[in-house]
Amino acid sequence: MKGIQWTSVLLTAVVTGGMLAGCSDGGSGSGGTADGKDKDTKTAETSVSATGFPIVKDPVSMTFMAAKAPTTANNWNETMLWQEYAKMTNMQINFQLTPFDAFTEKRNLALASGDYPDAIFLARMTTSDLVKYGGQGTLIKLNDLIDKYAPNLKKILEQYPDIKKGITMPDGNIYSFPNLLAPEFTSVRMGKLWIRKDWLEALNMPEPKTTEEFYNYLKAVKTTDLNKNGKADEIPLGGTKLVDVVAQFKGYFGVMNRGANHPYVDLDPAGNKLRFIPTDDRYKEMLQYLNKLYSEGLIDKDILPNEKDQNKFFAKGAEGVYGALKISSPFTLMKQTNYIGLQTLQGPRGDKVYSEFRPAVSGPGAFVITDKNKNPEATVRWMDYFYSEEGNKMFFMGFKDKSYVEKPDGSVEYTDEILKNPQGLTFEQALVKYVTWPGGGYPGIVRQKYFKGAESLPESLDAAKKIEASLPKEVWPSFSYTDAENERMIALSTDIQAYVDEMTAKFITGGAPFSDWDKFVATIKKMGIDDYMKLYQAAYERYKK
Repeated sequence: MKGIQWTSVLLTAVVTGGMLAGCSDGGSGSGGTADGKDKDTKTAETSVSATGFPIVKDPVSMTFMAAKAPTTANNWNETMLWQEYAKMTNMQINFQLTPFDAFTEKRNLALASGDYPDAIFLARMTTSDLVKYGGQGTLIKLNDLIDKYAPNLKKILEQYPDIKKGITMPDGNIYSFPNLLAPEFTSVRMGKLWIRKDWLEALNMPEPKTTEEFYNYLKAVKTTDLNKNGKADEIPLGGTKLVDVVAQFKGYFGVMNRGANHPYVDLDPAGNKLRFIPTDDRYKEMLQYLNKLYSEGLIDKDILPNEKDQNKFFAKGAEGVYGALKISSPFTLMKQTNYIGLQTLQGPRGDKVYSEFRPAVSGPGAFVITDKNKNPEATVRWMDYFYSEEGNKMFFMGFKDKSYVEKPDGSVEYTDEILKNPQGLTFEQALVKYVTWPGGGYPGIVRQKYFKGAESLPESLDAAKKIEASLPKEVWPSFSYTDAENERMIALSTDIQAYVDEMTAKFITGGAPFSDWDKFVATIKKMGIDDYMKLYQAAYERYKK
């Protein structure tokens, strides 16, 4: 279904946001300022219920800024989710919507001017944003409020300490509600590499177990008319972005062993110290392997330089020409049913790590409350409901016998109005009159039970089972930096990472010879990699505490 296709792409795209470090039990409660003094943010008239609904006795109206995906309703107050939740809570929310592509700029301008609302929903804030605006007192500290008014999120933080680390800033404070991927939902946390099962059978080849066997399969695809059309149009390996292919193969060569949020730095098992991945010999070996694939025509040339017209790519994929694909789902994106998830490959040194695996904290700053909010306790309760089972179901599935039906075994499924719309509406067009989650980035938690995107399909769940034994020993959330560190880190990382990405593509495509490797390493040294690693080390030390 087209709608599910779109949802799958967006979920995958948004699950690359960062986290941070430095867990602490400190932090003030509602309306705390940067100097530790509390602000009076609660009105005398507001009475907040500790549990149940309504949340407040007397009606409360608030304004939330929110990022809007292209296909969600233009007025969220017209969706059943927010209409019904307003009745349940006695809280009327006026959503000020801004499209995704313009949202960050508008959000930053509003915060800089002082003309900002009570809260920001789908705030898309990085750890740097949280440190900056939390330190200024623009965002209130949530530590005590979560403890008293957010039992559902609190339970998750107690059950998974790494999630608490991931949303705690260097000053020990939590300034946001995160977008979470349920830790046990492996399929939604992993990038996927798919391979044609029927072509393996036609070639009389077993599923590849090593990088060399995968190379041999790609070679066979290129030289065989597997789709029986009399044309040499088979493409061995395709994807939307070269960087995704690189991330997939790093673990096979023994690098990026702490997950997808740390593509440049991991932990060197030899000395148990931080390692800058792109200057390591193993990274060079991976580039040489990918260069061999590219130079022999085994990687789709259209994948370069970094991203292409996805619709064109999906249309080509629908013709059944790819032997392997680095995408979220060939089933929903290309209506191709002959692919299986490829197991974790073993590299030339015996390494076998599934490196492209995301932390449970997908987006640290998905919902924030500003210092203009006069009812922070009620707002925290309002947001916390969506981390509960019932709230999670309502957020994703909508309402029983309207947007979903409950089966005898207790599972839920969307109604035919959504899955087989009689007016010809796509999946998301039929769905968004009930809910607003399509597009991703939302505060809350993605659980397999209620999320019906591509990651919940049987093929995706089977792919996840195959790689569970080779997942990283530890998956780091994105680290955070103090104000003093952050300015320097942004300057260093912007230049160094851009240079690494540029040279990575050149080494793979032949734009730079491997005789330039020492020059590449020396250039990174001159760009300040020692200072970069010192800052990384400081953030890592905070994370470990």
